[in-house]
Amino acid sequence: MLIIRPITAADYPALMQCAEASGHGFTSLPINEDLLRRRIQHSQASFNASVTSPGQESYLLVAVDSDTNQVVGTTAIEATVGLDVPFYNYHLSTVTHASRQLGVHNIVKVLTLGNQYTGETELCSLFLLPEWRQGTNGRLLSKSRFLLMADHQQRFAKVAFAEMRGVSDEQGNSPFWQWLKEHFFSIDFTYADYLTGIGRKGFIADLMPKLPIYVNLLSKEAQAVIGKVHTNTRPALQLLEQEGFCCRGYVDIFDAGPSVECDVRNIETVRHSQCYSVNIGEHSSQQHYLISNGQLAGFRAVVASIAITAQGQAMMTAEVAAALNVEMGDEVRLIAQP
Repeated sequence: MLIIRPITAADYPALMQCAEASGHGFTSLPINEDLLRRRIQHSQASFNASVTSPGQESYLLVAVDSDTNQVVGTTAIEATVGLDVPFYNYHLSTVTHASRQLGVHNIVKVLTLGNQYTGETELCSLFLLPEWRQGTNGRLLSKSRFLLMADHQQRFAKVAFAEMRGVSDEQGNSPFWQWLKEHFFSIDFTYADYLTGIGRKGFIADLMPKLPIYVNLLSKEAQAVIGKVHTNTRPALQLLEQEGFCCRGYVDIFDAGPSVECDVRNIETVRHSQCYSVNIGEHSSQQHYLISNGQLAGFRAVVASIAITAQGQAMMTAEVAAALNVEMGDEVRLIAQP
């Protein structure tokens, strides 16, 4: 059984393993010991802080195999972005160039630099080790964040978004960045991505073109990947789309991967999850549920079969109750899984 819980200092080696395995273009997991250790410390402080409105808190979770206690994946929620350092993106829109006198009417696409998601909640760092990408593991890791958000909505903004990794090859070469590099930056995609991951974003304001970029002036290769996702990211995107997330034209400034967003109150798991009192015992139900214990610093989430009794209780085995760290009469939040 996989258990989702907040990260601890002892999980650092596993977090570094995830960072090393995540590959190029995974900005939120840079291979940097100091930064990863600070992320863990900041997460622990955030989980233990008293919060009435979203600030600069960061909630970092890990997926743990209950049999071996091995950390096999991670994910995170940034309560807000852009309040301390700018958070940049491009907006893809259309403009019309027309002349009635000449009978010319052209519609072209442009990319405009902006800070659309300032103050919003970001879902990030979703990563499972390859050998664990099976069954309900990915769904649990992704959706557990929404159970946490449903129980502690005052800690998060009204809108949540996620930047999806864009197209790049095994060497980390991005067709979109290749065009930007040639004309404006003169540094490799992997290095630019690393600088952003460790918070050194000043070069973006210094070098990024301030005026809108006409898409038809980009290379054909760059145009072809705007709004497209990396092959490894497609399952994560599909899970978010099932939750109600959609792209409103915003893309990453480095690889042009799409950003998807949703009002938190409209996220499917937030809308439809319900709270039940715990009853512990054997049952014959084969219906699986995504379940969390409703806590914050002691947050736990699993996927397991439970039975909803006639009295409106969540009947679960002692093993599931132990994984969730709950007792008889405690309250859990759950939602049925297909």
